Amino acid sequence: MMGDPARANILMALMSGLALTSKELAVEAGVTPSTASTHLAQMESCGLVNGRKQGRFRYFALADKDVAHAVEALVTVAARAGHMRTRPGPNDDRMRAARTCYDHLAGRVAVGLFEHWVAIDVLAWRRDEVHVTDSGRAFLEAIGIDVEGLRRERRPLCRTCIDWSERKNHLGGSVGAAVFSRMLKKGWAKREEGTRTVRISPRHEQAFVTWYAGKTRA
Repeated sequence: MMGDPARANILMALMSGLALTSKELAVEAGVTPSTASTHLAQMESCGLVNGRKQGRFRYFALADKDVAHAVEALVTVAARAGHMRTRPGPNDDRMRAARTCYDHLAGRVAVGLFEHWVAIDVLAWRRDEVHVTDSGRAFLEAIGIDVEGLRRERRPLCRTCIDWSERKNHLGGSVGAAVFSRMLKKGWAKREEGTRTVRISPRHEQAFVTWYAGKTRA
């Protein structure tokens, strides 16, 4: 189902984490609105997307975080196999720096955060999974992430994705989502309309790094 180019483009557009109309997704897929509607109906029937009616329009989003995780993993495989663009333009450079991976941050900035938190023992590997350490829980609470509140959500605290541009791990799960939410709330990052790209100025990136290094508190 994901292998069709039009459906793949629709799924990549929905990796922004935003809900889009079938007309908007038709533009992303390069097909007519009626063809996009057919593709969306097929993907909805097999659990890849969900649609909801709001006013005159029907909006579509990825069905859940597992679908987003699968899409990002397939992009990583495609990049490794050489099935992606080899001549990046300016938009690609910005996307490599920071982009959305559904509800969390991906790209160079996200990989930097993940590696730093592993280095200072906020996060630790147990076999193939990453967990928040005891000292890490206190650290995250101190910088304004309500770990105990996140534990009550029906999703893992931490989940790793292999970042397709960096070929290293970035952080997903409820902690990863909380980090991205805080970035937006603080004004350190701004979504670029119509793309997965997240804009972060050098000044705001420094503020973000200072925060996740624990040098500023909540």
